[in-house]
Amino acid sequence: MKSSKKTTLIVALLAVCLALPFPLVASAKEVDSSIAACLKAWGDHPFGENPQFKTLATSVKVFGIGGEPSDTAPTNSPSLVLINPSLNVMGGSTIELLNPNGWYCLQTTLSILGRVSIRAHCKAHLASTSAGSTVLGNNTENRNIRDLAVTAVGSVSVERPCN
Repeated sequence: MKSSKKTTLIVALLAVCLALPFPLVASAKEVDSSIAACLKAWGDHPFGENPQFKTLATSVKVFGIGGEPSDTAPTNSPSLVLINPSLNVMGGSTIELLNPNGWYCLQTTLSILGRVSIRAHCKAHLASTSAGSTVLGNNTENRNIRDLAVTAVGSVSVERPCN
């Protein structure tokens, strides 16, 4: 493939990705359905019918420029956290979820021509609001990473440190 064709393909992919509808603020109904999907996936959880939760902001990182969301403060009791959609294009990104009492509900993580690493404490709980998919990519983790991410020519991995 010639260089100009590769450049055109990359630019087209970027344009499509940046045009995707990633809501910065979800309505109460959308948030409730996201949380409900995660609670259903967990089955047994300590939160009851109308749980209180906090939300991590949407993360957009293109060519290595952008923020990386994190939840690193440990809590004494279970903490429910909704993680808004994450987009990574042609770069590396790390999402840190290090609260051992964290119950993390991930909305779609999208990686195109990039690498996303999710660092979650070994005692933290992870669930996704939707099924993921992979196109010419690599999603690795000791269990169910394919349910957490959409990957196109990239990789998503989950590390589970206990420290």
